[in-house]
Amino acid sequence: MKFKDLFSFKKPVATVQTAQAAEHPFRAFMSYTPLMTPDCRLYAAMRESVPLIDAALDKIVRLTGGFNVVAETPARQHLLDAFVRGVKVGPCSTGLYQFMCVYLNSLLTYGNAVGEIVLTSDGSEIAALYNADLSDVQIRRGNTALDVEICTRDGIEFIPVKYPELVLFTPLTPPPGEFLGVSLLRSLPFVTSILLKIFHSTGVNFQRIANLRYAVTYKPGNTGLDKAYAKDIAEAISTEWASAMQSTSSGIIKDFVAVGDVEIKVIGADNQMIETEVPVRQMLEQIIAKLGIPPFMLGLHWSSTERMSSQQADILTSELESYRRTLESIIVKICETHLRLKGFGDSVSVVWDDINLQDEVETANARYIEAQAALLESRAKNGERGEKQ
Repeated sequence: MKFKDLFSFKKPVATVQTAQAAEHPFRAFMSYTPLMTPDCRLYAAMRESVPLIDAALDKIVRLTGGFNVVAETPARQHLLDAFVRGVKVGPCSTGLYQFMCVYLNSLLTYGNAVGEIVLTSDGSEIAALYNADLSDVQIRRGNTALDVEICTRDGIEFIPVKYPELVLFTPLTPPPGEFLGVSLLRSLPFVTSILLKIFHSTGVNFQRIANLRYAVTYKPGNTGLDKAYAKDIAEAISTEWASAMQSTSSGIIKDFVAVGDVEIKVIGADNQMIETEVPVRQMLEQIIAKLGIPPFMLGLHWSSTERMSSQQADILTSELESYRRTLESIIVKICETHLRLKGFGDSVSVVWDDINLQDEVETANARYIEAQAALLESRAKNGERGEKQ
């Protein structure tokens, strides 16, 4: 076998169901679906315009942590580990963890996430995992209130996918009676709009005030000569002043010399920019309260006690565990599908990495105190038993 043949040997891959076909040259005009609503485009714009929101969502995804998938039968574990590490994800990535990161990112931003298990053409194994673009998928209510129908675009219409059992769909905290989820950013557009107005006005005012502009005023004297040639004198002053200012950009310092009553003032020097620290902090507090990320994790060094930081970390831990429970069913479905295609009916379980947001010294001290308490309780119980005997 030649060297190039080692990389050219691949099993044929079936077509991805939830991907838009690229044959139509005007696909951009047909991108509207109920999943990709104007609200979703607004949420994407919020992440792009406010770095704090983008950083917070990225930190939530990373802090959710990694995981290990454990097979029911130990003999199948090596097969499962190889799949979790090496499954192809999209065109450039590998690993089930990468797939879940993109999946969770979509879930937090848009309130819904769609993925697909892509099989080989003969259906013998999983060839890849695909994170679907929400603009290519439509989710409809099924025949009953407990069913949903997954559709994909076919020309200008949406038709149900042929193999819905291979499509992964997760809504984030859907309202009662609804089947579509709610974005984590749902209550933040108004707050974000105020914050962006402050930033925009600050930039405009800084540009107006910080870029110094001068008002050169020439007051003609009472003599007839000054009154007769006032216009010519003003034009000469203007020319010399412009020359002096332009030479500054070349690193040449020129002095401006004028004869007569000439007054030079800086335009806007008396105006002071409005203080924005308080309103900006108020808006950021609302954003952080919604996203659940402690301020110190986003580089905001607000005054807080050590005890307050510890409580914020505990609250974030509970939020991350909630996201883990949401994702766990998707991980189990993917891995069990892989084993069943291999001919094994084992069930799998997900073991998440420990979430450690506390200081290691504090954690060790807490364990030491708990061990001391357990030892004292054990001695107290043994002493009571000795007295009874």
